[in-house]
Amino acid sequence: MTNVRSLSSSPALATPPGAPVASAHRQRLRAVAPDEVPPVAELLHPGATWLPAPPHTLPALPGHPPMVGYLVLVPADRQDPAASAAAPSPSTAAVTAGGGDGLVRIDPDHRTAQIAGRPLELTYLEFELLAHLVAHPHRVHTRDQLVTTVWGYGHVGDGRTVDVHVARLRRKLGAEHRGTIVTVRRVGYKYAPPAPPAPTG
Repeated sequence: MTNVRSLSSSPALATPPGAPVASAHRQRLRAVAPDEVPPVAELLHPGATWLPAPPHTLPALPGHPPMVGYLVLVPADRQDPAASAAAPSPSTAAVTAGGGDGLVRIDPDHRTAQIAGRPLELTYLEFELLAHLVAHPHRVHTRDQLVTTVWGYGHVGDGRTVDVHVARLRRKLGAEHRGTIVTVRRVGYKYAPPAPPAPTG
């Protein structure tokens, strides 16, 4: 495979000739040109493999230039357990935020979801999509962002895949609650939970 790079502990072996070497004591974020090879040798675990991410897997933000991304592959036996435990899945994030919002309840351990107390029969991807939307209420997600987050980098498809799954989710939520998944024209979707009732008295 082309453009696949394995990193070693020696910057001279991992960094292409002429590329600047990042200082271990002074690291700064900066833009990377599409044809530039970033000096990542000292930033990643020795033995990690990195390669350019396919363009269709990167989110496209309206009004912003195209993004350049890289995939970093680390052997499972070298992964930092603390870093792995610190990154909750979308469904776990929903539970951390309170298990839902009173209307939608997400249980990531049993992979179940309820709407107003009624169990939902969801496929794997429908569950992941709903859990991700509920975990970020009122946040607008582009179709590309949802494909990358829910389907993953290896998915080959387009925004129509998201449209199909959103339509199925809305049918399963029912006529009373289908409007909680809102279409943002020419952008994507967001989850808009109902406002809590105003206090009386």
